[in-house]
Amino acid sequence: MSLHAVFDDLLAAYGPQYWWPGDTPFEVMMGAILTQNTAWGNVEKAIANLKKNDALTAEVIAGCGHDRLAAWLKPSGYFNIKATRLQNFCRWYLARGGFEALSRWPTDELRHGLLSVNGVGPETADAILLYAFERPVFVIDTYTRRLFSRLGLLHGTLGYETLRGHFEAALPMDVALFNEYHALIVRHAKHACRKRPLCETCSLAANCLTAG
Repeated sequence: MSLHAVFDDLLAAYGPQYWWPGDTPFEVMMGAILTQNTAWGNVEKAIANLKKNDALTAEVIAGCGHDRLAAWLKPSGYFNIKATRLQNFCRWYLARGGFEALSRWPTDELRHGLLSVNGVGPETADAILLYAFERPVFVIDTYTRRLFSRLGLLHGTLGYETLRGHFEAALPMDVALFNEYHALIVRHAKHACRKRPLCETCSLAANCLTAG
């Protein structure tokens, strides 16, 4: 089964996902950082707190007292760490001119810059690139490793860059496709391909090496 065939099957099973949830590119960036090690519902509560306090801007987050910001982020878990990470990011972001200026950077340079921010790893950087800056970068997450290793298409222990390169070489370099594909993988992993899989509900079970 090819990567193209998996996409077609998932799209037929679930339909378009209309991802990433966020009203602005900056909100998407904050969500990408906050969603580390937590469920999206918790991120939504933290972002709602920022909005309620008129704090969903780089300027406010960068200049806010750490304890105050951490209190707003409490629903997202690891709130002290995440407050530091948001402030690191926002200070870097503002120092480089904000969204319009960064939008003019080549993708490789922008990715390198994002990865230079303390607390931004490859998955977070690529989510920001794909969903906020609309660059054709494939996001590799735990769900992707789980699904494609079970299908026997990729070894789940391969390094992040190797896996990302495999997807980007096998698929057209298309922002909309990468967006939809990642969203569908997440949907499928939550619906069927869980840690303890629900193979009877899986549209890919006939092609899965580990289906019960």
